[in-house]
Amino acid sequence: MAVTDEAIEKIKGMIVSGALRPGDRLPKESELAAELGLSRNSLREAVRALSLIRILDVRQGDGTYVTSLDPQLLLEALSFVVDFHRDDTVLEFLAVRRILEPAATAMAASRIKDSELDALGEQLDALGEDPSVEELVASDLEFHRGIVQASGNSVLCSLLDGLSGPTTRARVWRGLTQEDAVSRTLHEHRAILAALRDRDAEAARSWATVHVASVEQWLRSTL
Repeated sequence: MAVTDEAIEKIKGMIVSGALRPGDRLPKESELAAELGLSRNSLREAVRALSLIRILDVRQGDGTYVTSLDPQLLLEALSFVVDFHRDDTVLEFLAVRRILEPAATAMAASRIKDSELDALGEQLDALGEDPSVEELVASDLEFHRGIVQASGNSVLCSLLDGLSGPTTRARVWRGLTQEDAVSRTLHEHRAILAALRDRDAEAARSWATVHVASVEQWLRSTL
């Protein structure tokens, strides 16, 4: 494993230094192994590991390439790892979401387009006043994803997308067990949207904080 780690670090060093750039094809295995002073086996293991986390793209019969290194692509690995969370860590995921999502919502206040605001409004209108819990949670995910995308920060968007999975079940369970959860969620969504329409970053941040914190507080009370 130590030899493979060394191989990973050497390939990483080539990418970080600019010797290999996004989209570049790696030299042939024998040439690269000799250049880096590695065995072909350790190089092969390193390439396999880096392809799993979307740093490299192994194309059968064509060669191995550096990916685009786009944040959304690289952070797919985070989403994969997050899926293995334990139930007792859901509160921790919610706490991280409470820190990041209000910041993204505040950023979106000055950047979101009128057409995007209209689309969010239509989405809320389409839900009606009495959606099912499943419909509400699905809409909740899309509502917040649309706002975070409007923040213009692709890293923040990818992080929050990856973190949304562990909290989905908690939101569904809250909707099924807390009497006013549906109406409260709809009210908070409309308040967030109103703040965004007013281009009021601090109000948007505050309502987003209230929104995430309400799920967090409910979950704490049930544990």
